[in-house]
Amino acid sequence: MNFLRGVMGGPSAGPQPSGAETIQKLCDRVASSTLLDDRRDAVRALKSLSKKYRLEVGIQAMEHLIHVLQTDRSDSEIIGYALDTLYNVISNDLEEEEQEENLPKQVDDLGSQFTEIFIKQQENVTLLLTLVEEFDFHVRWPGVKLLTSLLKQQGPQVQQIILVSPMGVSRLMDLLADSREVIRNDGVLLLQQLTKSNAAIQKIVAFENAFERLLDIITEEGNSDGGIVVEDCLLLLQNLLKNNNSNQNFFKEGSYIQRMKPWFEVGDDNCGWSAQKVTNLHLMLQLVRVLVSPTNPPGATSSCQKAMFHCGLLQQLCTILMATGVPADILTETINTVSEVIRGCQMNQDYFASVNAPSNPPRPAIVVLLMSMVNERQPFVLRCAVLYCFQCFLYKNQKGQGEIVSTLLPSTIDATGNSVSAGQLLCGGLFSTDSLSNWCAAVALAHALQENATLKEQLLRVQLATSIGNPPVSLLQQCTNILSQGSKVQTRVGLLMLLCTWLSNCSIAVTHFLHNPANIPFLTGQIAENLGEEEQLVQGLCALLLGISIYYNDNSLENYRKEKLKQLIEKRIGRENFIEKLGFISKHELYSRAAQKPQPSFSSPDHMMFDHEFTKLVKELEGVISKAIYKSSEEDKKEEEVKKTLEQHDNIVTHYKKVIREQDQELEELKQRINTLTSQNEQLQATVTQQVSQIQQHKDQYNLLKVQLGKDTQHHNSHSDTFQMNGVQMEEVSKLKEELEEWKNKHELLQGQLREKDSVIEKLKSSQLEMGTTEQSSQTSKSGGLEHNNELQKELEMLRTQIQLQSTEISKLQMENQKLQVMNTTADAVLGDSGATAATNSELEGRLEQEIKELKSEVKALSEEKESLKQHLDSSSSTVAILQDEKSRLQQEVAESKKEQDDLLVLLADQDQKLSALKIKLKDLGVPVEDEDDIESGDQGDEDEDGDEEEQD
Repeated sequence: MNFLRGVMGGPSAGPQPSGAETIQKLCDRVASSTLLDDRRDAVRALKSLSKKYRLEVGIQAMEHLIHVLQTDRSDSEIIGYALDTLYNVISNDLEEEEQEENLPKQVDDLGSQFTEIFIKQQENVTLLLTLVEEFDFHVRWPGVKLLTSLLKQQGPQVQQIILVSPMGVSRLMDLLADSREVIRNDGVLLLQQLTKSNAAIQKIVAFENAFERLLDIITEEGNSDGGIVVEDCLLLLQNLLKNNNSNQNFFKEGSYIQRMKPWFEVGDDNCGWSAQKVTNLHLMLQLVRVLVSPTNPPGATSSCQKAMFHCGLLQQLCTILMATGVPADILTETINTVSEVIRGCQMNQDYFASVNAPSNPPRPAIVVLLMSMVNERQPFVLRCAVLYCFQCFLYKNQKGQGEIVSTLLPSTIDATGNSVSAGQLLCGGLFSTDSLSNWCAAVALAHALQENATLKEQLLRVQLATSIGNPPVSLLQQCTNILSQGSKVQTRVGLLMLLCTWLSNCSIAVTHFLHNPANIPFLTGQIAENLGEEEQLVQGLCALLLGISIYYNDNSLENYRKEKLKQLIEKRIGRENFIEKLGFISKHELYSRAAQKPQPSFSSPDHMMFDHEFTKLVKELEGVISKAIYKSSEEDKKEEEVKKTLEQHDNIVTHYKKVIREQDQELEELKQRINTLTSQNEQLQATVTQQVSQIQQHKDQYNLLKVQLGKDTQHHNSHSDTFQMNGVQMEEVSKLKEELEEWKNKHELLQGQLREKDSVIEKLKSSQLEMGTTEQSSQTSKSGGLEHNNELQKELEMLRTQIQLQSTEISKLQMENQKLQVMNTTADAVLGDSGATAATNSELEGRLEQEIKELKSEVKALSEEKESLKQHLDSSSSTVAILQDEKSRLQQEVAESKKEQDDLLVLLADQDQKLSALKIKLKDLGVPVEDEDDIESGDQGDEDEDGDEEEQD
């Protein structure tokens, strides 16, 4: 501090040093002092002098300050002072104190020159980027401000240095995540300067998640109700998106359009909007327009328009459009925004046509807007915006064009007059006393006819009642009548543009126009006169209208054929003079302005002369009309023939297109039928599978019941055997039952064996189908199949013999049953003397008869089982035949596989001989070679040793 007192002028009797001398001493102190405190004090003193003595500090101290930034990075305080000093030197922003003191302002070139000196060494900018990464507030904040000032002074040069610096842009993106709002907000300002007019940096910033961070900041600050921070974020978003198709696509794909919807949620009370809110909402609307601008690629614009409809953004904008209390400039910008959101998008145009204003009764929004357009008391900018909205609504919208024209046709006009239609408003504006309303209505009606020949013909039917008692006049005739009355230039220009659009590419309209004998003389008279500069534009448009009447003339009127009209031009005007007057249109300054963009933007109502779409029509027709004027009648005939040929060709193409369209429809129907049949087939297959499973369940239940029935009969037989009977009959019956039971058991055993054989046959079939994966598995399956086949044949022979034996035994049992019945009758005769014996015998006889009936039924069942077994044998025999064929095939394959094995064995033997020969050679060469037997014995010995050790443990 003692140094500062001496330098800054403490109490001294000598003369005071000048500012330049003080700065020189401070610079020397910064350069030569070894103590950090002294250098820090000197830099702080330079900072305090840098605002007043900007030039001197910049010239003398910049090099020393840069050296401090390089060498004293460990001390954040001196780094902060140095950065602040450099900012004061480079920045052109004057302090309020300086402005109050009326000090001379430094020229803007001063900051630019100091910036150029600083960035001459690119390492200085790289060093500054490194310092901006520091978290210390006293280093980071002045570093951000200094870098922002450098970008303001020498933007492209600094941008290029940052772009080639490793991770240069990424380092600056971290500023948006800083928890200190001052640094974050200044970081937004820095990125604004960094992204100006540099598409490469814009892409890097966008892919560094800038959209997400900026939208989060806007949401945190309160959307449109936020402060100037929201404005800065919106300006940065505009920099990133404007004229950058890549970033626009990234913004859309990232679903960031959906996050814009809450910006436009306004309440019912729209009074007293702050200036900041108006600014914020204005920028938000401009950001929407950037995404759907007509200058963007059509595909990108269309996808953004659809996204805005699906997320409800368009609906929200229409709500603002119909709300009350919205400031005029916001309403105007909202109309322009809605215009571009619906332009050329059929879905959005259909929605806009359905929007109604909150009035009683409700009116379509289009009608309400047209009422503002033809009202001369409305602001000029608002009327231009409504006209643009109407043009965008009709752009590539034939459905909307038809709805507008239909309100003019006699069959659809409301006779009661309770509601005003769009067509009535356009006609009212077309013939009002306000020239601006005339022009707007004429241009709007021309857009309703744009590229739509059908509507041009329908509009010829429109009749207007001019006054009471007079017959109605056609709209076409009324337009020409107003032209001939010599109204204002703006009105005549609007009507001529309407007529040119109406008659172009519509021969019927040309015929109607020529049918009025006053029209051609009026046009030739206007073109032939030598008028002032204001009338030259009208002359050019009259020449264009006359040229259209020649070019699209179908020669249906004898007095106004093409050749006669050309002769008329030659006599009264002259061809060269006609072409010169026609060229007045494209040479006009207002024509060039209108051709630049679709939106009508005029500095004053007097400049409102040309429409953007009409300039396209002029550009298209000017050349062909000039050629048509110089063509002879023969060339016209040839051209007509070519046109007819082209029309025929177009008709053929249209026919084939129709056929292709019908075939496409049939294909679609067939595809749908195939899809339905496929689904039905899948359902039926599922049903069949379900039924098969149910049948299997029923079979299982049947087998289970059959087993239970066999147990019940066995239990019944064992119960009946317990009865004690006197005589020979009961013993015979019991023997018979026992034998029957044995045969039943044998029969069930045979059935079980048969089922096992069937399962074996099925397994054999499945194994044969799965053969062929590998050679080894195929050989094993073949050998297994042969063994099973042999066993199966043997067991089938055994089954046949057993069934024959069973049939003989059944016949024997039947004979014994008959004998038993005879013996039973004789026993009844012998025992018939006593009453008690008779009763007993009668009871026994009943039981015996019942038993005999049961035995007969069982015998019958056995015979049926025999028949089924015979059927099984037949099927088994057929299966055996099939298996024999398979056997022969498998034997052939086994022989082939054996042959291949023999070949492999021969190859292995040759390989072993070669290996042994090689080992012998290696041994002769002195290389130690272990035999496989030695290795295996060694390994075995190791294993034995390990086993012994384990036993000892």
